[in-house]
Amino acid sequence: MNLDGKATMYTRTLLVQTQIPQQRTIDGLIFPSVISVSSSPTNPTDLARALHEIQSQKPWLESLLHSSGALLLRGLPLSTAHHFNSLVEAFDYEELPYIGGAAPRSSVVGRVFTANESPPDQKIPFHHEMAQVPEFPSKLFFFCEEEPGSGGETPIVLSHVIYDKMKKKFPEFVEELEAEGLVYTRVLGASDDLTSAIGRGWQSTFMTKDKSIAEERAARLGTKLEWMEDGVKTVMGPIPAVKYDKTRGRKIWFNSMVAAYTGWKDARNDPVKAVTFGNGKPLPGDIVLECSKLLEEESVAVPWKKGDVLLVDNWAVLHSRRPFEPPRRILASLCK
Repeated sequence: MNLDGKATMYTRTLLVQTQIPQQRTIDGLIFPSVISVSSSPTNPTDLARALHEIQSQKPWLESLLHSSGALLLRGLPLSTAHHFNSLVEAFDYEELPYIGGAAPRSSVVGRVFTANESPPDQKIPFHHEMAQVPEFPSKLFFFCEEEPGSGGETPIVLSHVIYDKMKKKFPEFVEELEAEGLVYTRVLGASDDLTSAIGRGWQSTFMTKDKSIAEERAARLGTKLEWMEDGVKTVMGPIPAVKYDKTRGRKIWFNSMVAAYTGWKDARNDPVKAVTFGNGKPLPGDIVLECSKLLEEESVAVPWKKGDVLLVDNWAVLHSRRPFEPPRRILASLCK
């Protein structure tokens, strides 16, 4: 069916696997996988046909996502949030509401919301999406509605690579991390603070203005709330910092340790106190900073182009955000 509900026949395959300079070969696999559209200015692809192709080629696209961990779709006829929402719905994954996350975000349309709205000069360190809560998305979509003036990439890195290298370089630290897990602590105001990368207020975080409902929703996330005069302290954990990816048979560096320790800083929060071992013991700052360097060294950063869609397997890949010169508008959607 096309967008008017009329039957349409398509025969030629539109989606083709391609390569870009930023890709890396890791364990014999290309990271990330890149898919482009085989159309031309004289034979452009319309949105209906592109969405039909996504649906018909979904098993192949999912196999690439599973082997690579991330899939960049480039050249699709997408220019608006509505177009992006239609693409997300074409994949037919169940939506995950953004409850418990730290980033200030705004709903745009359907399943689409803004990516982190913190100031452009702020770097957002590497993390697995919502790793600090028990219910996290399995997949993330990012969409470039407006290209950055400069910078603003969304670097990605394979989680099992980081685990393997950290285990080899700091075996005792990783052993303790696996045994104790992590505790994340964050102080929230009532409303969102758009000057902070972690400025989401408790009313947005728990999608209510009622403290009792907030407490119920926090409890379901394994989060303790300690109410303060002008906000609330949230304590999440202990929660595992390393998980086992059953579908790929490997351990992954599934945490927000570096993001919290180096990036959870604003008027209410001290990043050094934002994350500790599960028993409350402070983390060794030198090792955390070495992990941050390793994440950067192993990452891939592809400059955004208008219309790009990046599909990330949250079980396989950590992501971050580099500072940028405006304009830049990246939209997102989370899937269970």
